[in-house]
Amino acid sequence: MATVPRVEFGYGPPAGERQFETIHPREFITDLHRVLDVAAQGFGSFWIPDHIQFGTRYRLECWTMLTWLAARYPNVKLGTIVMSNSFRHPALMAKMAATVQTLSGGRLILGYGAGWHEEEYRAYGYDYPSAGQRVAMLEEGVQVIRALWTQSPANFQGRYYQLTDAYCEPRPDPVPPIMIGGGGEQRTLGVVARHADWWNDVLRPPEELRHKLAVLRQHCEAEGRDYDSIPKSVNVRIVLDRSHGAALARAEAIPVNGACLKGDPAAIRDQLTALAELGVSMFQVVLAGFPETDDMRLFLDEVAPAFA
Repeated sequence: MATVPRVEFGYGPPAGERQFETIHPREFITDLHRVLDVAAQGFGSFWIPDHIQFGTRYRLECWTMLTWLAARYPNVKLGTIVMSNSFRHPALMAKMAATVQTLSGGRLILGYGAGWHEEEYRAYGYDYPSAGQRVAMLEEGVQVIRALWTQSPANFQGRYYQLTDAYCEPRPDPVPPIMIGGGGEQRTLGVVARHADWWNDVLRPPEELRHKLAVLRQHCEAEGRDYDSIPKSVNVRIVLDRSHGAALARAEAIPVNGACLKGDPAAIRDQLTALAELGVSMFQVVLAGFPETDDMRLFLDEVAPAFA
């Protein structure tokens, strides 16, 4: 039998409707409790998306949900996938994250990105600058956050953000890893090479992911950064059933935005292995079955153990 790469799996609970399911607001919190209680038995981390609006769909705010999870599940790591730099001033974000890191006992991974969904920017009154400017603001934002976490007092003078004798006490101990999300080859992957502890990307076909990783390696070489020192993670949506045909049929019936993995446990293992062999060491898993847990239990029983 071929050796399967060792990887970790985190669970991405819904913050509201995500087109895998139709949320009934009065029942959602009860369903969420029940599903997370199962997930906490098998997944080592929970990952919350940061969106404030998708049309009229039901949606909870990322950081509020994260702090609720931190209190309810004291043995699970906590991640954001990924927070928009645009929605909260990075100095305040540094303070919020330092507080959660302190109160949670050091369980935070701060997923961070430039933001992309124009609708929510416009609806909530945020400026929506060009992609290049948003990435430039992201790069400064990460530097602001690191300065506040590691310097006392912190000072920073950038084009978009400034700090003057700013204190972030208590500073986080340990300093949370910053996971930068995005696959933009000219700008974003350069920011990853310069500043990220981890990298996160959306699910892509293996050949496309291989190309993105090659570009990241080039940026690392240009920056004098050890490419292998950056853990790579991918957010994967999975449609899983004990019957391969049933999984494929379910996937066809679901109006999924973007790619997903689909099939029986053996097929899902094979698809994850193909990505892991490229160097992915963490998958943040979104399962299609919510609020049912049959697919989650099947994943934890027959997929995840192969990678332990």
